[in-house]
Amino acid sequence: MHPILFQIGSFQMPTYGPILALALVAALYTVVKLGRREGLDGGTMVDFSTWVIIAALIGAKVLMIITDWTYYGYNTHPGRIFSLATLQAGGVFYGGLIGAILFAIVYIRAEKLPARKLFDACAPGVVLGQAIGRWGCFAAGDDYGTPTHSFLGVVFTNPYAHQLSGTPLGVRLWPVQLIESAACFAIFGFLLWWYGHKKRDGEIFLLYIVLYAVIRFFDEFIRGDPDRGFVFHHLLSTSQFIALLALAAAPILAWRWFRNAQPAMAVADSANVMVAGKPEVSQIRSGPR
Repeated sequence: MHPILFQIGSFQMPTYGPILALALVAALYTVVKLGRREGLDGGTMVDFSTWVIIAALIGAKVLMIITDWTYYGYNTHPGRIFSLATLQAGGVFYGGLIGAILFAIVYIRAEKLPARKLFDACAPGVVLGQAIGRWGCFAAGDDYGTPTHSFLGVVFTNPYAHQLSGTPLGVRLWPVQLIESAACFAIFGFLLWWYGHKKRDGEIFLLYIVLYAVIRFFDEFIRGDPDRGFVFHHLLSTSQFIALLALAAAPILAWRWFRNAQPAMAVADSANVMVAGKPEVSQIRSGPR
């Protein structure tokens, strides 16, 4: 569609970059706001979120390299792993999510932070970032859909999009990026609504895991880009397989978290504090900066 935002001489600014930055800022703002609603220190949330974003970016690229090993492998072109193209690539989202969760577990234990409150605060921010980030994928022609005759189909014509992502040109495709973006916005709205009704810490995070897994599993059926990887002789894409694992893990995690859990502290008072612009002072403080 519009993979290059602007060009000055030989310098090109990919459209994906500013949109990704917008997605990260929106996600961070949401996480900090919801963290304060949980009674957590804003500085702690910023520190935590910054490191989680870095871990997510690394994890997304690691899974991208693994799923497309025929392109990156040592028997072909290992130098591509450290190329500028790899640095600019968004990577595989589920790789980023796994990397972020693994790092978060280590960070939370080291800093003795309330895991379920943090995960609840992060989940809406993550899905909001996904919703905005998919605009960048659409602009670049990345993560494109399968051919369709539907009136909803879009046609990519920019040669750079084909060069960058292998996007088919002149073919009507499902606008899968926008479809997933709309679904993520819907999940974001639902999670915010549920936040005021949750009974136990951890509910928001588990709802996000389940809802996104369902969306992503069916979304993959109209994805046309082959570099996202497949398992079981192309029976499932890598993301579909991970989505099924997430759906299986969610009830197990819910049982472990909630079998003896106390109801979450009411959020009405803290919500009123947010409106007044006077967030509660938490006992949790961020470490040295």
